[in-house]
Amino acid sequence: QVHLVESGGGLVQAGGSLRLSCAASGSIFSINAMGWYRQAPGKQREAVAVISSGGSASYVDSVKGRFTISRGNAKNTMFLQMNNLKPEDTAVYYCNAVGVLTYSGSSRGDYWGQGTQVTVSS
Repeated sequence: QVHLVESGGGLVQAGGSLRLSCAASGSIFSINAMGWYRQAPGKQREAVAVISSGGSASYVDSVKGRFTISRGNAKNTMFLQMNNLKPEDTAVYYCNAVGVLTYSGSSRGDYWGQGTQVTVSS
């Protein structure tokens, strides 16, 4: 069984910074891509940043220049450095892993974490 656990959320003032972490556990052989998504109250979940196994990253326009996604030295970890936070960044942030292949599996699966709350006060 594969589990994703996020950490690092919290309350911060506008202009501040937070660093989110995601750790994937289980008998994981490889992961194609990982990403951060967010969902604000009354809004649809949106992709914030995605990073491939090769390290290529993409961002939603609203966070470009402020957020940086990275993979850890441990292949199943991922981070989101969020700088110059704005009130509109307030949301639950979810970790996503795509194309996860386990040592015991014959096909790839996609997984989600439970989410971590980020609140930015003005």
